[in-house]
Order: sequence, then C-alpha cells, then structure tokens
Amino acid sequence: MLSRTADHLFWLSRYIERAENTARMLDIAYQTSLQPQSADQSEQTWRSLVSISELNGLYGGKYSAINGRNVMEFMVADEGNLSSIFNCLRAARENARAVRGALTTEVWETMNQTWLEFRRLLREGALTRDPSQLFEWVKYRSHLSRGVTVGTMLQDEAFHFIRIGSFLERADNTARLLDVKFYRQEQSQGEHDAARDFYYWSAVLRSVSGFEIYRKVYSNVIQPDKVAELLILRPDMPRSLSHCVTRMQANLKRVANAQSGETLRRVGRLEAELAFGRIDEILADGLHPFLDGFLAEVAELGVRISEDFLVPSA
Repeated sequence: MLSRTADHLFWLSRYIERAENTARMLDIAYQTSLQPQSADQSEQTWRSLVSISELNGLYGGKYSAINGRNVMEFMVADEGNLSSIFNCLRAARENARAVRGALTTEVWETMNQTWLEFRRLLREGALTRDPSQLFEWVKYRSHLSRGVTVGTMLQDEAFHFIRIGSFLERADNTARLLDVKFYRQEQSQGEHDAARDFYYWSAVLRSVSGFEIYRKVYSNVIQPDKVAELLILRPDMPRSLSHCVTRMQANLKRVANAQSGETLRRVGRLEAELAFGRIDEILADGLHPFLDGFLAEVAELGVRISEDFLVPSA
C-alpha cells in the first residue's frame, strides 16, 4: 500500500475518534453544569476540558472568560481550533475523499453524510438549542462509522491502518481524561462530599461508557482507585489503556515491515507493562507520572508509525 494512502486512512479514523471523545467530554461537562455548584467549581469543570486538549493558549487568545457557552462554541464549532468537532469531522471526510478507492461505498457515504449533516445542525442552532442531543448525535455517527467499517471492509492493510489510528487516538484521550480528572480531585481533597464525589466519578465513568461496566465488574460503590484500575488495566474494558494498546499491537503486527521492528518492540513493552501492572503500585508511584509517561510513549508511537508506514510529519 502507498504510504500516502495509509496516512489518509490512519488520520481519518483518528479524527472520527477525536470528535467522539470531544463530544463525550463536553456532554459530561454540560450535564455536570446542571447540578448545583459554585461558580469556581463550574469554571474548573470547563477549564479542565480545555486543558485536556492542551488548548489553553489558543482559547485564551479568543475568549476572556471560561464558561460553558464559550468552551462549547470553541470545542464544537470554532474553525480556528483544529481539534474542534467541526474540524475533526471535516478532516475525516477530506481524508476519506482522498482514498475513496480504498473504502467501501458504505464507509464513504457514512463519512460524507456525517459532515454534511453536522454542518446543517450547526446552521440550525442545534448547539444552542440542545447541546446534549448534538453530542449524542456525534457519538452515534462515530459508532455508525466504526460499525460500517468493521462490517463492510475487507480486513486488509487499509482496514488495519484505520484500526491502528482509532486505538492510538482512544488511548491518548482516555489517558488525558484520567490525568486531568484525578489532578482536579487531588486539588479539592479538603472539600469531600459523598454525594458530590459519587456524581463526579459517575460522570468520569459515563464519559467513557464505563458506568454500567464498573457496576458489573466491582459491584460496589464508586471508588477512585477502582475507576483508575478499570480505565488503565482492564483488558476487557473497550476504552481502557490496556485494551487499546493490545488491539493497536495486534493490528500493527498485520502490517509490519522491515523497518517497524523497534515500533513493535516498544508497543509490546507497553502492552506488557499494562498486562502485568497493579493499580496499587501505579498509585504508590504516582498516577500523574505514570499517565505522563504513557502519553509521551503514545506520542512517540505516533511519530514512529508515521516514519515506518506513513507520510512523515514535519
């Protein structure tokens, strides 16, 4: 397969996954904002979303205050924010258009219709009228895109590059979410309230579709260390770091070439650390250093995948 074709496939899946993850985090922040809370707590909720995507500087250059309306506009519809849902869906569609021959008709039509419908919804004021409904629509379209890809495409190199992009992006986003949420919890340790803690960690779990899974696995009250274990080490949790790295390695093996040996070694080492890790050891050494190291490793893997298979990034 041509490296440019692989590059388009890799990035179209990353952009779709990024749009979905952004919608998930915004929806939880919006639902949380409807709960009784102080102005400082509300601002911190919205500030954390901007921090997750490392967009503090860009946001600060456009808005003087952090609030729900500004952050949602910035993260959903701002054409100047390359990580906004608007730009992610546009980029996914453009990458799909560039490699229509490598996709099934169903995959292309799903990508194209998603972009066209999203623009129509924004023009009709869906973000202002009912943000939560718009976020659910974005998640649904991402699920539909993923399902059509798995259900209609030949599982050849094109399919594997799409899956590699999806799992790499998902691992990155889950780690960022955990890092920001646990840091915020540490900052407010002197303000514990049982009811608020329940809603807080419930929101974290719901943002990764993990609330019902947590109840099934642990059958207990929601505890931060168990949330971390579920989202880091459980290989059967679809959005956990362990699951994402395992699936990424499996797909990388299917497209391995003469120069990808070191990339495979590094992703294999990362998989082993997660497979044999224990949450008490991770927490004892510090969750933030662990997640910081994981994010650095994921970023390095993205660079190496580009160098091994794709059009190298500048």
